[in-house]
Amino acid sequence: MSDLWLISVPVDNTSSTSVEKLKHTIAKTNLATCCKFSIPDLKVGILDSLLSVSDDLSKIDTQIESVIKKTCQCMKEVMEQASDKVLENTLANGVDLMSYVTTFQWDKAKYSTALPLSILADIINKEISQVETELKSQAAGYNSVKMNLQSLEHKLEGNLQTRSMIDVVKKEDLVVSEYLTTLLVVVTRANYLQWEGTYESLSEFVVPRSSRKLYEDEEGGVFAVTLFKRSVLDFKAKAQERKFTVREYSFDVEQQMQQEMKRLDVNKKEQYGVFVRWLKMHFSEMFIAWIHLKALRVFVESVLRYGLPVNYQALLLQTNKKGSKRLRKELSLLFTHLDPTATASKADLVNCDIPGLYQQEYFPYVCFQINTNMLEIS
Repeated sequence: MSDLWLISVPVDNTSSTSVEKLKHTIAKTNLATCCKFSIPDLKVGILDSLLSVSDDLSKIDTQIESVIKKTCQCMKEVMEQASDKVLENTLANGVDLMSYVTTFQWDKAKYSTALPLSILADIINKEISQVETELKSQAAGYNSVKMNLQSLEHKLEGNLQTRSMIDVVKKEDLVVSEYLTTLLVVVTRANYLQWEGTYESLSEFVVPRSSRKLYEDEEGGVFAVTLFKRSVLDFKAKAQERKFTVREYSFDVEQQMQQEMKRLDVNKKEQYGVFVRWLKMHFSEMFIAWIHLKALRVFVESVLRYGLPVNYQALLLQTNKKGSKRLRKELSLLFTHLDPTATASKADLVNCDIPGLYQQEYFPYVCFQINTNMLEIS
């Protein structure tokens, strides 16, 4: 799994030299790949506003990552028969996620750089909230149809006493008239001979030689037997004494269930296509919004950390777990001059006024990690 870091350093003589040294070290050691990450000039505003926006962006970042994961998980669950297709459907602007991040260009049409930072944050926040609400609704609708269909399908997989006979019993198997009716009786394999020898005597109103085996599995069989309606209760009681189970059965109810299964199956297929397209589109929108949010965070933290005028360089570093520790060490050596407190012990930082220092890992340079779990869905 990759480690993807968005870092920024001020554009001064020392840092520029350090950036060149970093690029040289990376090229020499293959610790990572490095590319420039383009962030446009944004409206700075006042310091108090920046601090507030920084806090808001942190919260939105957590929320949007959660929504992206939920969207991705939903896609995995919905595409149960083609989970290998999930990766090709989780794209951003039609390209794979890593390509989108490494060639990122700010969308000025959607996120105008003329707007205050707080407004840009609010736009993204509203986007997330809307998608999260819609996701719950879309998922609930699809899962309702899916579960109702599964419930009916499970009735075909039960035991002889409970399973649906929808795929077994035909209308012509049943005698239904003013005086006669057909019952379905469950008989274990060990009792077949007993059934054949006694069913006609379970009631004096059983039609002779009317027993027919309709279905059989490893446990036993389901037999149809015809008798006069007035003797049904007597027949059921006598059958129970001999360990024969008379099933409650209605052809009309079973037929309605069959029609409901067909309706739900068609509905599920229709909703599947609609839901997958929705997930694909909104995954792309959320991922794009997320990377714009990361860019906003880099800009805001760079201004807070390095001051005005705005003059910094943003870089995207891609490494792996094995090389991340060494890369972090190289970065620390190259950029410690930016903030010596970053390498101080916690005891030395008791009176430090750096916001969020104790809430997250702190480095002398601005650094935000992009969770690559979404980039390696497979």
